[in-house]
Amino acid sequence: MADSLVVITGAAGALGRGVAQAFINAGHRVVLVDRDAAALRAVYSGEKAGQYLVAVDLTSREATQKALGDCFAQHGVPAVLCNIAGGFAMGDAVHEAGEEVWQQMLEMNVNTVLNTSYAVVPGMLASGGGKVINVAAAGAVSGKPAMAPYCVSKSAVARITESMALELRDKGINVNAVAPSIIDTPSNRAGMPDADPALWVSPEQLANVILFLASEQASAVHGAVIPVVGRS
Repeated sequence: MADSLVVITGAAGALGRGVAQAFINAGHRVVLVDRDAAALRAVYSGEKAGQYLVAVDLTSREATQKALGDCFAQHGVPAVLCNIAGGFAMGDAVHEAGEEVWQQMLEMNVNTVLNTSYAVVPGMLASGGGKVINVAAAGAVSGKPAMAPYCVSKSAVARITESMALELRDKGINVNAVAPSIIDTPSNRAGMPDADPALWVSPEQLANVILFLASEQASAVHGAVIPVVGRS
C-alpha cells in the first residue's frame, strides 16, 4: 500500500482532514476532493508533492467523472476510495418534511457515493483491485423523530456498501463502511454546548478504522458496516 493513490472526498471537512492526515502520515499519495476550492487551498495550502487538490460538485455525475478522470490520467488509478463527503440536517415529522430536505440528504449522502463509485471503480477493476470505504451512521440503523431524511440516506449508504461488496469481492475489491455516532467536530460542539464531547468519536479515531479497512490486514473483510461510537 505504500505510495498508493487514495481518493478522499469531503477533504476540507473535519473528518476529511483527519482521514487525509492519516493516509499522508502513512506515506500515501492523496487526491483531496471537496466542493469548495477555497476551503481546500486554505486547509492544504495548495498542492504539495503527492497531494492533488480537486474541486468538484460530487452531486453531479458528469462533473465528478470529468474532474476525477482528468486527475487519474495524470496521477494513475487509485487503490483506495474514501467516501467521506456527506452531511446532516434535522427535519420535521415525515408528513410535514419538505421536499428540499429529502433531496438535500439524498444528494449529499447517497449521490456523492454513487457518483464517485461510477468514476473510480471501473479503474480499480481494470487494475485488479482496490478498497472502497463509505461512511454510514450508527444512528441510522433505525428511524428517529424529525430525522427521517438523514436516517434514510445513511441507511441507503449501508445497503449500497453491502451490495457493492457482494458484487466486487470476487474481483479484488473490498467495500466496507464505518458507522460513527457523534463525531467530535467544532460544528457539533457548537450545536450541542451542554454535551460531553469526551464521549464522542474523534476524527482521528475514526480515521484509524478507515485506515485499517484500506489496508491488507482487512483483506478478508467485505460488506462490513462497523459501528465506531466511542462511549456515546
